[in-house]
Amino acid sequence: MYNYKIVEQVIRKPKPLTGVLRTVMLIFAVILLLLGIILSQGFMLPGFLLVALYYFYNTYSQKEYEYILEDNHLTIDVIFGKKHRRSAHYLDMDALEVLAPNWHDSVARYRRNGGSIRLPKYDYTSYEEDTPFYTMIITENKEKIKLLLDLNDNMLQMIKRRYPDRVFL
Repeated sequence: MYNYKIVEQVIRKPKPLTGVLRTVMLIFAVILLLLGIILSQGFMLPGFLLVALYYFYNTYSQKEYEYILEDNHLTIDVIFGKKHRRSAHYLDMDALEVLAPNWHDSVARYRRNGGSIRLPKYDYTSYEEDTPFYTMIITENKEKIKLLLDLNDNMLQMIKRRYPDRVFL
């Protein structure tokens, strides 16, 4: 009946002082490598280890999320360092319980500080202050989970059209 594919990419805002930490790590790595060349080779190993640490920190501190809504399935992929993709969730939308803005009463019982029901939470938002995020309660692998998502209007309207009694805007 419905044949559609909607793709949305969300870029996570870097944490404060991430750039400063990268710069400091790189400066110390260069200093240690230069000391290893000039004074003693004992400085070379810490220099190379710091370069390796810089590479892994740089790769895993940059996160992007890709939401793919295709027919009746929502796929959430995590992209690290603009290169490495990992599929985080493959969700059947028939198992959707509720989708609403975080402040809505329909998800009040799942909130952290005021709710009565505790669920595993997965945050796939951008942390941008002006971007509203939505709470999705859905069953995955026979376990109910809570997802925090930045959904665009096109994707929201498609889910609302498909499940009008479960989506609150």
